[in-house]
Parts: sequence; structure tokens; C-alpha cells
Amino acid sequence: MKKTLLALLLLSCSGMALATQIITVSRFEMGKDKWAFTREEVMLTCRPGNALFAINPSTLMQYPLNDIAERQVKEGKTSGQPITIIQADDPAKPGEKMSLAPFIERAQKLC
Repeated sequence: MKKTLLALLLLSCSGMALATQIITVSRFEMGKDKWAFTREEVMLTCRPGNALFAINPSTLMQYPLNDIAERQVKEGKTSGQPITIIQADDPAKPGEKMSLAPFIERAQKLC
């Protein structure tokens, strides 16, 4: 009985780990003109409920990329900080930030 319970526990934990996929993208990979962050690389993930996050690999801080993720942070379901903290300014449009669209598209493919 204990072995069966342990096996089921391990199986459920591994299933949860596989449910969340994470990829790493870099400035080199995306191109300097499309890179929207002040970091050289970020990790992208899609959490349950289609919550999209960028993650700073050096601090593991999460930054919401869509409204669903922002709502989860506000409700205390997960931790995170505003994406504008690591979002770069757009040199072609003073006062505006770089577009997150290419990163949102990449993260959505993980859902």
C-alpha cells in the first residue's frame, strides 16, 4: 500500500512538472531590433489557464505578459512584478516601450 501511494504521489508530481513548459530566448535569437528587454535573455512560460510570463533567469522573478497572468499576480495566486521593470524603451518611439507581441506569440505556443 505504501509503495502504491508513493508511486502515485511521484507520478502526480512529475505530471505537474511536465504541465508547465519553459523556453529560453535571447537577444541574439530574436534580433536586436525586436528585443524588448533590458536583460540579454529571458525565459517564457505558459501556466495553467493560459497565463503567460517572462522570467528573469538570474533572479527567477516572474513578469506577466498578458491580462490572465496579471490577474493571477493581483489575486496572490502567484508572485510577480510588472513587466515594465525589464521592458526596454523603444529607440524609434521616444516615451514608448518595445513591443511584447513576438514574446507573447512565442509563449502562447507553449500552452
